[in-house]
Amino acid sequence: MGGTLSEATISRIEQSSGALATRSLARMDEQLAWFRRLPADQRSWVTLVAQAGIGSFVEWLRSPDQVLRLTGEVFGTAPRELARRVSLQQTVELVRQTIAVVEEHVPSLAGPGEEQDVADAMLRFSREIAFAAARVYAGAAESRGRWDARLEALVIDGLVRGVRSTEEGSPVSQLAALGWRAEGAVTTVVGSAPIDLDATQALDSVHRAARRAGFDVLAGVHGGRLVVVLGGITDPLDAARAVLQEFDDAPVVVGGSAPGIEGAAEVTATALSGLRAVAGWPAAPRPVSADDLLPERTIAGDLGAQQELIDTVYQPLIEAGNVLLDTVVSYLDGGRALETTARALFVHTNTVRYRLRRAAELCGQAPTDPRGAFTIQLALVLGRLNGSGAARPAASQNGQITSP
Repeated sequence: MGGTLSEATISRIEQSSGALATRSLARMDEQLAWFRRLPADQRSWVTLVAQAGIGSFVEWLRSPDQVLRLTGEVFGTAPRELARRVSLQQTVELVRQTIAVVEEHVPSLAGPGEEQDVADAMLRFSREIAFAAARVYAGAAESRGRWDARLEALVIDGLVRGVRSTEEGSPVSQLAALGWRAEGAVTTVVGSAPIDLDATQALDSVHRAARRAGFDVLAGVHGGRLVVVLGGITDPLDAARAVLQEFDDAPVVVGGSAPGIEGAAEVTATALSGLRAVAGWPAAPRPVSADDLLPERTIAGDLGAQQELIDTVYQPLIEAGNVLLDTVVSYLDGGRALETTARALFVHTNTVRYRLRRAAELCGQAPTDPRGAFTIQLALVLGRLNGSGAARPAASQNGQITSP
């Protein structure tokens, strides 16, 4: 045991503690590439930890029963931020390098016949140091996990409330602490939280699924809704499918794509608008894009969806001219019958087909599709009520619509 060493040997180790710490630092710098990349302030903290470790070893040699207190004090000299930068595995490497330096100097430090006792004592103490490091990192991880969970909940709450990135205390300003890479496009996926899991279990499952798919992720349960923000995505619907199984068996809505996390509040608001309106389309796919729910969102009172419907469906038809617009209107009003439309316009059915295809290309909605017809009809009503780009009928002397 440490108590069998002479006071002279312990004193020599104590007097050499500073030199041993310096040599340990030099060994770390030589052997560990990651250590060389540490900033100067963090390297200095590692030096203090090494000095504290050797000093604690000296105290333990005098009072071996105090090992738990002494090994805990070793890591108490370092700031908490160091545990974020240096992993547990890296800490073990640092301890190993320090032990190697001490072992090399045992012959010059130990008294006659005490070399093996010093070496054995160092090995026992290093084992306690390793256990102490594990306790420190476990405690830091638990504390950080609780803090991260609270911060993540605040971020999600801010996004749900629509706090923009330009506002003070915005969610974007809090993301760095959560390890967000802040690169790539972002989407938000919303739906009902699973009823068979509590919130913590549900969020843990979402995080695992998102990270397996290679996405940054923020998630929260808000009023029974599971809100998931995914970063580094390519296609919003594909990204949503990676976490689809984490939701309850109810509609799941995807809020489109934003170029960066600064747009997270906007895509979250869009997704939540879609979730409120999705009940109006029982046949909606799962997941469904909020952009595909523009009619339902409009009817539910979303003014942004109303304007988008005017801008993306009604306005392109208006700008295409009266011939195309009147063909679409005649086709819809005539029960979506090609022959009826062709007779009403005095044109061939192939001309009607061409114009309808052209309309679909312009506004993204096919008049020949029931869903597209519904969307176009609603957009026409909104555009007329809004007075956007009113068009006049284009009739020739015999009442025939001029062909494009």
